[in-house]
Amino acid sequence: MRVLVTGLSTFWGGRLAQTLEAREDVEVIVGLDTKEPRVPLERTEFVRADSSYSILQRIVKATQVDTILHTHLIVDSTRVSGRTLHEINVIGTMNLLAAAGMPGSPVRKVIVKSSGLIYGASSHDPYFFREDAHRLVSPRTNVERSLVEVESFLRDFASDNPHISVNLLRFANVLGDHLDSPFSQALRLAVVPEILGFDPRLQFVHEADVVGALMYATGHDVPGVFNVAGDGNIPWSEVCKIVGKRRIPLPPILTNFAAEPLRMLGIVNLPPEMLDLLRFGRGLDNRRYKKAGFRYRYSTAGTIEAFAQGIRLKRTVGTNSPAYRYEREVEDFFRHSPAVARRE
Repeated sequence: MRVLVTGLSTFWGGRLAQTLEAREDVEVIVGLDTKEPRVPLERTEFVRADSSYSILQRIVKATQVDTILHTHLIVDSTRVSGRTLHEINVIGTMNLLAAAGMPGSPVRKVIVKSSGLIYGASSHDPYFFREDAHRLVSPRTNVERSLVEVESFLRDFASDNPHISVNLLRFANVLGDHLDSPFSQALRLAVVPEILGFDPRLQFVHEADVVGALMYATGHDVPGVFNVAGDGNIPWSEVCKIVGKRRIPLPPILTNFAAEPLRMLGIVNLPPEMLDLLRFGRGLDNRRYKKAGFRYRYSTAGTIEAFAQGIRLKRTVGTNSPAYRYEREVEDFFRHSPAVARRE
C-alpha cells in the first residue's frame, strides 16, 4: 500500500503513521499537516501544507498513493476558532475528496475518522444510535455543523466514485493514557464537574481501539458507515467512582455560563457538546463494525478502568519522557544518509 495520512502532527495522525511503519505491506507513507510531527517517525515523509490542503492534488499525483487516512477532522470545539474549524473540516475535506476523485487518480480507498457528535445529544434521542439513524435536533454548534457538512460531501463522493472504497468511522468518546480530550481533562481534575439532577449513561472507546479500528479499515475492504464504541454504557457518577474522583455540580440552567469560570481560570474547558452529553448522554450501536470483522480490545468499563489505572500509575511514578522535537536536517540524515545502517 501507498498511504497518505492527514493531520500528521495530531495525536491520531502520528500514532497511525507509527503503526503503518511497522507493516511490511505498506510501501510509502506520506504525512500532511500545517505543523511538524510530534512523534519520531522512521520512514514517513512529512509534507507541510496549509489548513485547507490545497496542495493535495499535486501530492496525490506525485506520490501515487492508493489509500488516504483522513484523521484531521476537528471534533473538539475548544481547540480552534469557528473559522479555522470550518476551514480544516469542511474546506480541507472538500479538497481531499477533489484530489481523490480527480481524473486519473490512483486513490482506491478513503478512510475518514469522524465522531458520534454527528448524532447530537438531546432529550428526544433514542437509547442507541444506529448508523442509519438521524439526529432529531438540528446541530447547534460549529463542530456539529461541520461534521454534518463533511458527511454530506462524503456521501456524494461515494455515490460519484463507486470504484473507490469509502469508509466512515464515527467514534464514541475516547479515553486513554496519552490522549488529551475534554473528557480526559475533566477526569484528571481533583473534582469532576457534573450537571445537577442529571446522571447520563455514557459510552467510551479506548485510544488503542481507535487506532485498531482505523488500521482494520486500512487493511480490509469494509466500505460504509460504522459506529465505533466499546460494549456497554455507564452512568457518569459510576465513571467518576471508578476513576476515584468526587463530583461538583453545575446548575442545570445557564450551564454554559456556569462553566465559563472554569475555562477562564485554566482549570478545564468544557465545550457545549460535552455539556450536552453530561446532561443527556448518548449510546452508539457498535454491532455493524463487529459484523464486518473488527474486534475490540476494551469494553466501555474496561476503557474507564484502564484510564483509572493510568492515572494511578502516573501519580506513583510520574512522567519523565522528554518531548520529541522535529528537526528536518536530523530526520533527513536518518532517512537518507548512507552512514545509517538499514534493517533487512
